[in-house]
Amino acid sequence: MSDLSAAPAGPWARFREKHPGTAQFLVFFLLSNGITVLQMVMMPAFKALFGMTGLVDAAFQILPVGHNFDGSVYYIFNYPAGSIASGGGGGMAYFLAVQLTLFIAQVINFFAQRSVTFKSKGSIGRAAAWYLAAYVAITLIAAALQGLYKAPIYRLFMETWAMGGAGETIADLITMVINCAVSFWVYFPILKLIFKK
Repeated sequence: MSDLSAAPAGPWARFREKHPGTAQFLVFFLLSNGITVLQMVMMPAFKALFGMTGLVDAAFQILPVGHNFDGSVYYIFNYPAGSIASGGGGGMAYFLAVQLTLFIAQVINFFAQRSVTFKSKGSIGRAAAWYLAAYVAITLIAAALQGLYKAPIYRLFMETWAMGGAGETIADLITMVINCAVSFWVYFPILKLIFKK
């Protein structure tokens, strides 16, 4: 019977051994992109589901942090009442669709990154507490930044290029990708700290 431990390592195992940091980043990158694709499937589904409720007409505008160039209040979470197609911000329905999508994605991300990317054996409770703190901080920062690019993107696709519902869907996807990209670059160094071996 042959000794399996003496079998030659595959190309990935050799690469991971020679370049552990790069290999870890590549695994993080692949998992993060897979979770982004999952978000792109979940978000429109939740948006459609909540869009059939009266929550669309309930404004969700909280945490004012200054003013826009036009003098209106700049909210970290800015979802005015009314559907996006009618010029509103999607209201509480859109907020819930975004946050529920993010929450599910981050729960999956926590376990996937912990066990696959970082192969952490540390305290899951402590890691979860730190991850939750990072999640809240990053969500607030990403939401605040969204105020800078969200309205122009929707305006471009829905009004300037007159794409209507298709433009709204494209704008949804673009804002989601931007949000994921912000999270991606912030999470990697934080997770390296949280998921120490």
